[in-house]
Amino acid sequence: PVFAGMNGSAIENFSCVIYNISLMNCTWQAGRDAPRDTQYFLYWQNSRDDEEIECEFYIKDENGRNMGCRFQTVRIEAEKAYFLVNGSSRDSLIQFYDEYIQLYEIEILTPPLNITVNCCIITWQPPFTSHVDNIKCFQYEISIQNK
Repeated sequence: PVFAGMNGSAIENFSCVIYNISLMNCTWQAGRDAPRDTQYFLYWQNSRDDEEIECEFYIKDENGRNMGCRFQTVRIEAEKAYFLVNGSSRDSLIQFYDEYIQLYEIEILTPPLNITVNCCIITWQPPFTSHVDNIKCFQYEISIQNK
């Protein structure tokens, strides 16, 4: 596909993580050939039925350029979420960047809860998550160290 805008002006290294069940951080780097005054804007759509919304809480660099976004109340849906970052500059057209992301793949899970050790029997409860109903989906790794 042909994208309008100057080559090398779209953002690079876009990534997002979800943590503490409903918080999400997304970050990116400015395009290597983007003009100095380029400002970027992130829009996302959680599912096809949701509205596309702009980031409410931008993370800015020392020059005031938007380099990331914080989201407060993210729901993990079964389908992929759509992310779009476009830019504006007085000097030239800026290429956009877009990506579909499966949100459960970027979630950092909480540790298992209420771990108890009784001689050689170790028990725990699954971590908190907003989207896994079947606890058989989890895999655990135990590291035992003598102190």
